[in-house]
Amino acid sequence: MGKMKDMIFVTKILVVILLHFVISTGASTSSINTKRPLKNHSSVSVLYPPVQLHKYDDHVVVDNGIFSITIASPEGIVTRINYNGIDNILNDRNENSDRGYWDVNWSDPSDLKDGHLDKLTGKHLDVIVNNENQVELSFKRPWTFAQEKNQVSLNIDKRFVVLRGLSGFYSYGIFERLRGWPDVDIYQGRIVFKLQEKLFRYMAVSDERQRLMPTFEDREKGKPLDFPEAVLLTHPSNSRLQGEVDDKYQYSTENKDNRVHGWICSDPPVGFWMITPSNEFRNGGPVKQDLTSHAGPVALSMFFSTHYAGPDLGMKFRDGEPWKKVFGPVFIYLNSVTTEESPLSLWDDAKEEMLVQTNSWPYHFPNSSDYPRAYQRGLVTGQLVVRDVGLAFANSAFVGLAPPGALGSWQEESKGYQFWTQTDEKGYFEIKNVRPGYYHLYAWVPGYIGEYMYQSIIYVLKGSKIRMGLLVHKPPRNGPTVWEIGVPDRTAAEFYVPPPNPTLMNQLYASQRTDSFRQYGLWDRYTDLYPDKDLVYTVGVNNYQTDWFFAHVNRHVGNKTYVSTTWTVLFDLEDVITGNYTIQLALASATNAEVQIRINGVGDASLVFTTKLIGKDNAIARHGIHGLYWLYSITVVHSHLRAGKNALYLKQTRGSYPFSGVMYDYIRLERPSRY
Repeated sequence: MGKMKDMIFVTKILVVILLHFVISTGASTSSINTKRPLKNHSSVSVLYPPVQLHKYDDHVVVDNGIFSITIASPEGIVTRINYNGIDNILNDRNENSDRGYWDVNWSDPSDLKDGHLDKLTGKHLDVIVNNENQVELSFKRPWTFAQEKNQVSLNIDKRFVVLRGLSGFYSYGIFERLRGWPDVDIYQGRIVFKLQEKLFRYMAVSDERQRLMPTFEDREKGKPLDFPEAVLLTHPSNSRLQGEVDDKYQYSTENKDNRVHGWICSDPPVGFWMITPSNEFRNGGPVKQDLTSHAGPVALSMFFSTHYAGPDLGMKFRDGEPWKKVFGPVFIYLNSVTTEESPLSLWDDAKEEMLVQTNSWPYHFPNSSDYPRAYQRGLVTGQLVVRDVGLAFANSAFVGLAPPGALGSWQEESKGYQFWTQTDEKGYFEIKNVRPGYYHLYAWVPGYIGEYMYQSIIYVLKGSKIRMGLLVHKPPRNGPTVWEIGVPDRTAAEFYVPPPNPTLMNQLYASQRTDSFRQYGLWDRYTDLYPDKDLVYTVGVNNYQTDWFFAHVNRHVGNKTYVSTTWTVLFDLEDVITGNYTIQLALASATNAEVQIRINGVGDASLVFTTKLIGKDNAIARHGIHGLYWLYSITVVHSHLRAGKNALYLKQTRGSYPFSGVMYDYIRLERPSRY
């Protein structure tokens, strides 16, 4: 059975490659006798019918014999998807403009009013390709200085592509600003599909994160919690959801893992999936977190946002800066099985299709000169080693190309493209399919603080192969380790995550250790555990996995009032060496926080460091185990320390807000080097 599944999977990849070849060369599928079985007729092989485009006064319909898609014209909004006997997969109770659409959130920096939501409605339709193998449609909206004030200053080109024989369609967009255009801030861009809620009730984000979901009406009848996204379900239509918390941020995923998610309808057994074959156009790097699917039912393809990072990740255009970027293509996949088969098998098939699409990237079919083909892209290879206490291979390191900047600048980068991979056990890496352009090479290695940046700018040319050779990462270190707390992996996952309040649970995470941080209200569990006195951690006695709370938050003292907290680290020194000690402080998250460090005292004389006010990633409230990464190398004069017992105090001073706080990644005390 295993070999048979492997053969089927390889066959699917070859068929997709063959179809892309046919489309790119203009050959006919019938002339080469291409066959691929329908999902719901797996025992029958048939030649697929040609793709057909039907144009009407206010909409177009594209039909490839497997499904049909209706798009409002010239607006470029998907209003209907007909598939496997379902007349419309999308929620036809909504207005046409609220079913399947692109949108962006933006603001005018000179206007103090709230931001705007622009659904990027097109002004005219261009038929880019129309033949029996492919239909590609372009819905354009040019911007002029006379444009309406509620429309973002971008030229918009939204594309939809339907191919012969494929059960789904592609969408990509080209956003452009010309030189001299007005200042603007753009915070979020995405594709949204709102499905029939009576049909699609089961959501799947990963193997472990899938469940029956509440409806929009269930949320409307529920009890709002500390922020609008979180609702306690008090009168759900399905009694099994009674008393649970629903919050769309509980289903967020890191970019590197956000490849396929979607919904399952059990009658008829049909799946609707968002497949993202590449992260090159997403913002914030591989561990940037973003939304996936959530109650509604809603399926999202998030291209860029400020989630888990804050407004610094938004795109700020000033002084007439020109810009252009291609987002996508992403694949909207439809699948089905017979009524005798389990609907849950649709998830396994969606994962296979995700691998097929990923292995087909970059695609051959997009008809835009702004989307480079495989032969137009470059390759960058090398080997990374770490020189810390000794020399070691950089195993499982993240290595990436991003627009030139400073150390860590890729975390707050949205305007350009990024290309990331992970090294093998000997530190070798290969970054494929890189768009031509200028980049810095960045890397960080789990188990070590800091990050690596190759100092020279790398210019990737069309079809180039760049061999970087041996690269050496020297993590920040000023002396031998005295003690350490945590694991330097840019998350707080190794620390103690408490069980949730039993009246505020999402049952999906009740038995999951790795995702337990996604439960609602964990910030108030600190108060339950430390109602009067704050956390005290003794080096060599306590265990950070059980005794170090995952987030340094404020204490709730009643009446929605919170106060700041001070954590204490107790440690012994046999002697004190003359010279400077160093505290390596790595933060995995910060939200409206300030961490002050004092040693052996609580007054100003003992203050050795303050972060000042930092962070807006909101990871504590949004159930993330990390946000942006911060690293501080803090000098401690030896006179602050003494032989014997010492105390290090970590005070988070911003105490009035429940979500103000930090997550520690790793803390290390280094003594002066004797050499």
